[in-house]
Amino acid sequence: MSPRVLLTGFEPFNGADLNPSWAAVRLAAASPLPGVDLHTQLLPCVFGAASEVLWDAVELLDPDAVIAVGQAGGNPGLAVERIAVNLDDATIPDNAGAQPVDQPIVPDGPVGYFATIPVKECVAAVRATGVPAAVSESAGRFVCNHVMYQLLHRAATRRPGRLIGGFVHVPFAPEQVLDTGRPCLPSSTVALGLRTVVTRVARVAG
Repeated sequence: MSPRVLLTGFEPFNGADLNPSWAAVRLAAASPLPGVDLHTQLLPCVFGAASEVLWDAVELLDPDAVIAVGQAGGNPGLAVERIAVNLDDATIPDNAGAQPVDQPIVPDGPVGYFATIPVKECVAAVRATGVPAAVSESAGRFVCNHVMYQLLHRAATRRPGRLIGGFVHVPFAPEQVLDTGRPCLPSSTVALGLRTVVTRVARVAG
């Protein structure tokens, strides 16, 4: 049986019309990936609700691995996150208007979690396709970090040894930056990178 992988992306936020994470996730899953049972889920850009929607999908699908994907404007390539920290500290409101400051995600929870997907191997595999990628040491303090922390916390406490997880940040899409000169990548390029990450993760999942 092929490893089952759940790939998630976010809805637009902060007044934007597009979130390149979901555009790339949909494109990555548009055609079969050999040796992988791939599923996708759209997440709301809302503290709390995002991790609940993700975990509902975990309970429904029983995946071997979860790779959450979010936007990191300004990045030149894919950033595979190594660490999630137990802190919500938002500089802008989420899509429900919440803007927590210096709040723990899980009271009395561990200060942080390391991704359980093979971070450096994923980066190397993506680079081998010609898509820019790097290891990142900070998933931020917004909903992306919140989702990564909750995913790893729940995997550790509710499905120990049964579920691996991680997070990938992706750059702006070209249509988001127009002529501003800010870094961007086409959704097709990002999708190639995500398919490569999924394939590499599937090899160690299950």
